[in-house]
Amino acid sequence: MLETLAKGFRAARQRLTGVAELTDDVIEDALRDVRLSLLEGDVEFRVVKRFLERVREAAKGKEVELRAKSKEYGTKTITPEQAFIAICQDELIKMMGPVDTEMRWSSGKAPTGFMVVGLQGSGKTTSVGKLARWIEKTHKKKPLLVAADIYRPAAVEQLRTLGRQLDMPVYSAEGKDPVQICKEANEAAAAQGCDVVIFDTAGRLAIDEPLMQELDDINKAVTPANIFLVLDAMTGQDAVNVAETFNNRLDIDGVIMTKLDGDARGGAALSVKEITGKPIKFLGMGEQLDKLEEFRPEGLASRILGMGDIVG
Repeated sequence: MLETLAKGFRAARQRLTGVAELTDDVIEDALRDVRLSLLEGDVEFRVVKRFLERVREAAKGKEVELRAKSKEYGTKTITPEQAFIAICQDELIKMMGPVDTEMRWSSGKAPTGFMVVGLQGSGKTTSVGKLARWIEKTHKKKPLLVAADIYRPAAVEQLRTLGRQLDMPVYSAEGKDPVQICKEANEAAAAQGCDVVIFDTAGRLAIDEPLMQELDDINKAVTPANIFLVLDAMTGQDAVNVAETFNNRLDIDGVIMTKLDGDARGGAALSVKEITGKPIKFLGMGEQLDKLEEFRPEGLASRILGMGDIVG
């Protein structure tokens, strides 16, 4: 996991080992190693450029600080290698963070809506089940799952299966359009004593206008409190393009990123927040329904830098 990104930072550390000062040449050599691994790791090119600029500026400022402390105390408190890696860690965390698992909740008696969107193959329907489990455990709510992906019969049956595994009700209706299904599900939630409604919307193999228009119509009809986009980390820069398109159209609240545990590159995780301004809320790890992790930028940054997961 994340080996492509990690190797560039490893090379930079090796290059800086034993170096006495963070001179401009030393900084640029280290940044070349980092730049190559970021691009190979499928980090979006605008994100790479911004990250390198921030690290460069901070590293030059850090060397001035280290020199001043060296004169004052007679020795440097940290090595150039340590200073450079600490700067990279800070900038990685800023780029991906902060931790944000906040949800909007409906006031009054109306159920809180969660609209889950994404392309086919991203793990969207499984993520609906994981999100439902997380909401039930963390917020003590009772979700109703809504099968609004009527174009893929397997999606409806998959959601019913998840509902049985979770012991949660699933709303589905044959012969009706997705907008009507979602509106009726909102009404059915109250009758079934559910205070959360999670809409599993239709996916496509690629973004097209009919899909986006349908999602627009559902959004306007049921006005969900939260819209989450499910992204497949293994699609790299394509995931970033998908996130940008969905966000521009629906103003998403956050991302559930799947398959990061099987991705050697990791570029999507580093790019999404920087490009869209919307946080990665969760990581979907594996198929088990309790494998939805709150996204921790500090932990991911530490893994990329070869420091383990410092958070735990």
